Amino acid sequence: MSEIRYNTITGDWVIIAAERARRPMSFVDATISPTIPSYEKSCPFCLGNEASSADEEFRIDDEAGNWRVRAVRNKFSVLAGSGEPVSLDPFRKTVNGVGRHEVIIESPRHNRIIAFHTSQEINALLSTYRHRFLDLYSDSRVKHVILYKNHGPDAGTSLAHPHSQIVGTPVVPGQVVQRLDMAQKHMQETGKCIYCQTMAEEIAEKNRLVAETEHFVAFIPFASLSPYHVWIFPKEHSACFSTASAAAMVDLGLLLVNILGKIYTALHNPSFNFVIRSLSPGESDLPYFHWYLAIVPRLSKAAGFELGTGIYVNSSQPEHSARTLREAPTPASED
Repeated sequence: MSEIRYNTITGDWVIIAAERARRPMSFVDATISPTIPSYEKSCPFCLGNEASSADEEFRIDDEAGNWRVRAVRNKFSVLAGSGEPVSLDPFRKTVNGVGRHEVIIESPRHNRIIAFHTSQEINALLSTYRHRFLDLYSDSRVKHVILYKNHGPDAGTSLAHPHSQIVGTPVVPGQVVQRLDMAQKHMQETGKCIYCQTMAEEIAEKNRLVAETEHFVAFIPFASLSPYHVWIFPKEHSACFSTASAAAMVDLGLLLVNILGKIYTALHNPSFNFVIRSLSPGESDLPYFHWYLAIVPRLSKAAGFELGTGIYVNSSQPEHSARTLREAPTPASED
């Protein structure tokens, strides 16, 4: 019999349809080692093709003076980089689509995905994330910053070269407002941060833990909205990603490579999205919100039932998914 679980953080009901569960490798039709070259002549993000993405905002170089990570303005930005977000129609709550949108090129190599990153590579990437996050929030027009990655065609990727994106919007998204309201209500009723409470329960129960480090806990939520949906929570309470210490950022990098490596091998390199859910630096002390990183393998698609009810159907039991990832090996280094 299926089980209907409630996700206390997102406010969603989820049907855990265990009888529909399939082995991890049957979710996807992908290959463990896709034959992707390290350089693609037509790719604007490859080393040597920098003129194709010349609007550089930031970069980190390696020991030889070559770039390791670059942040460039998105040529196809969802928001205009100039102007002010002036209200066009107060009644309909319409404002100018003004903000910031950048692409973070994760590696000069066309086939260098995060699952294979060295410590130097992932540290440079997370340092770039933090730098651009703070820079976008320094823009007075920006009210919320979202940092995310799309990997694979089912995740919305348009270019194969590994890259992330960061967007600063002139409004706070409704999803963020809704979750803030829920978290604030929980604290008013219980005196506890719902994120800290959830993390403590997962550590104590252990059934859904994927990995635990000095600074972070990775687990599959009790009511995960989709198969193998992983949350990475910092153990130290903060509402803002950029407040993480240098040691914590190093720890996060190693953990992220580890988890994505396990997803790569256990699920045969699936499409996935990840997003850093965070508030602004000025809200870092908010007691009822807790920043975190969510990884969502694209192993299923919403259909009529989900669209019509808002109730998700997850055909993989979270406890089984967590055990599969815990036991999965990480891929051998390509270096």
